[in-house]
Amino acid sequence: MARAVAMCAVVAVVVAAMMVVPSAAAARAMAPAHQKCDVGKLIDCRPAVIGGKPPSDSCCSNLKAQKWCFCQYLKDPNYSHYINSPNAGKTLDSCGIRFPICLL
Repeated sequence: MARAVAMCAVVAVVVAAMMVVPSAAAARAMAPAHQKCDVGKLIDCRPAVIGGKPPSDSCCSNLKAQKWCFCQYLKDPNYSHYINSPNAGKTLDSCGIRFPICLL
């Protein structure tokens, strides 16, 4: 009996977690239809992400415009180390952007 109750509790937690964290397909569906990911537009963020300098206004603006693309960039080995760097997190914080939760 106790085992059945424990199993029900585990199932309930898993279902609740699935409802809170959107799937990758759902995240893409929530992205604006006109959104195009262009990592080249983030070049303004290079001094902040690589050098740890405060982000410029244009950097923050471009990050906000491409926040739907972060998970895509995380999957790309050419960009993932930049997104995962400590300075990237600081840059996002400075721009008022939450670090994405991605299902990879």
